[in-house]
Amino acid sequence: MADIETAKRNAAIRAVADHFDPKFRCIGIGSGTTIVYVVEAITDLKVDTSNISFVPTGYQSRQVIVRAGLTPLAFDSLPRGELMDVAFDGADEIDEDLNCIKGGGACLYQEKLVATHARKFICVADHRKLQPRLLTKWPTIPIEVEPLAASTVIEALEDLGSQSPSIREGHISKAGPIKTDQDNFIIDAPFQTLLIPSDIEKSQSKALKGRGEGGVWEVEALAKEIKSIEGVLSVGLFVGVNGAEAAAQGKRLGGQKPVAAYFGMDDGEVIVRNAKTINN
Repeated sequence: MADIETAKRNAAIRAVADHFDPKFRCIGIGSGTTIVYVVEAITDLKVDTSNISFVPTGYQSRQVIVRAGLTPLAFDSLPRGELMDVAFDGADEIDEDLNCIKGGGACLYQEKLVATHARKFICVADHRKLQPRLLTKWPTIPIEVEPLAASTVIEALEDLGSQSPSIREGHISKAGPIKTDQDNFIIDAPFQTLLIPSDIEKSQSKALKGRGEGGVWEVEALAKEIKSIEGVLSVGLFVGVNGAEAAAQGKRLGGQKPVAAYFGMDDGEVIVRNAKTINN
């Protein structure tokens, strides 16, 4: 039986094998422990990466890039109108429609910037993150907020049905709330397990619309409601279209959702879940 770290490494190796191309010019590198294995898998290919720039989603991922001998590029140094060829990142939970919860590591805003400015976002995770619906195991939605607005954002989240949303505190209580790289707060907001559109389509109840009735939300509807709250910078729900779908619709920017998610399993295998299809 593979341990969690081995499962992460297996998923990273497979994802890089399928989606890395030495001809790429720009690659997004996300945050978290799984992404260390993505960078490791890239360097283990022993190919020339001198013409590739790697865009981090925060301080931690920049350090991973630098230590690997790769070339970092700040997001705001991307040439105007240019998309990254691919972005690799992890997730806290992923549902069967490839909606994701992200932000457990407090790099939420930059993670969304990188994902939406890539032609394709590839998610790499271990088997614990694979769930039928979001908020099945992961308890909350991370939300990056301007500190001055934190209390009013919490009130608005409660109005949407969140039970006891709270500002995320640091590991040392005296240090106060965790600050993001943008010097913002993270609010963790619990909600009931989130629906996907097919749940509403299959429901026998015409009253079920996923608009918060009885505290029940469809995932994209909730993401839009939270984003509309004054003071919210970014919502840890990655929903809507993916990069390929955005391009097909003639949109300049990519989508939030991954085109594929790779899960390292406890038996040593890797499950690949592609947009619209499920493959092993």
